[in-house]
Amino acid sequence: MKPWKAELALLSVTFLWGGTFLFTKIGLDDCTPSTFIILRFMLALSLSLIFFGKSLTSISPETIKQGIILGLLFGGGFILQTYGLKYTTVSKSAFITGMTVPITPFVFKLIQKTSINFWSKVGVVVATMGLYIFTRPDFDNINPGDLLTLMSTFFWAFYITYMDKFTKGSTEKNKTHQLVFLQFLAALPPAIITLLAIELPTFSFNLTPSLITALAYNGILASFLVTIIHTSVQRYTTPVKAALIFSLEPIVANVLAIIVINEILNSREYSGAAILFSGLLISELGPYLQKLIKKRRFR
Repeated sequence: MKPWKAELALLSVTFLWGGTFLFTKIGLDDCTPSTFIILRFMLALSLSLIFFGKSLTSISPETIKQGIILGLLFGGGFILQTYGLKYTTVSKSAFITGMTVPITPFVFKLIQKTSINFWSKVGVVVATMGLYIFTRPDFDNINPGDLLTLMSTFFWAFYITYMDKFTKGSTEKNKTHQLVFLQFLAALPPAIITLLAIELPTFSFNLTPSLITALAYNGILASFLVTIIHTSVQRYTTPVKAALIFSLEPIVANVLAIIVINEILNSREYSGAAILFSGLLISELGPYLQKLIKKRRFR
């Protein structure tokens, strides 16, 4: 697959993930964070069994190990982010989650021992600036939700990097299906432990139409479908570019807020979105423009 096709597919992942801010916030009105995550992953796990059952008959020990690592990072990231969203604002959660962008290059270099190209570094800086301008989070009063969300960004950075490490060079559909299944399976125990250790005294669950809608979106589209796409295509690009694409998540979240609850973007938010998108373009087009300039010089 061409890198640009993989990056377009990851853009679709970003659009689906962007909706989770809104739907998770809706879902948390009717149940506790761990309960929401458990139901979300159980739905995705059930779909994995239904659609990929034949691929799960023989899984290698290496794939099991990789799936568990990805699943624990995946589950840990969602638990921390969901708890954080309960105690902080959507804009602060979106900005802090977007900090995965500047963290990922360092994690990538640490794990893969590979240098990052100049244009990706520039793109990360520009995108982070745009993200801050777009969300303009109020950090005068740091709360536990902010800290939990910040912790989740490290889980996401390691998740993106290990996804690259474990899938690079592999084209087996069976392995992709196995990794998708194992991620959901490994993500469930931490959520169940969190429920038993923290939420039992304040456990609440009301099966409302809003909760069903939120779970359907998060479980089917933002978990099952997204994980299939992400696991299948990230190998064709770099973790840094993947993180840059995912940085568009808060913009998608705000666009959905405009559509669903009639929020309005102001000029600052439009400017931030434009700068953030420029960071993506710099990372993507910078190397090609540099080659083009060099060719013209030597004519």
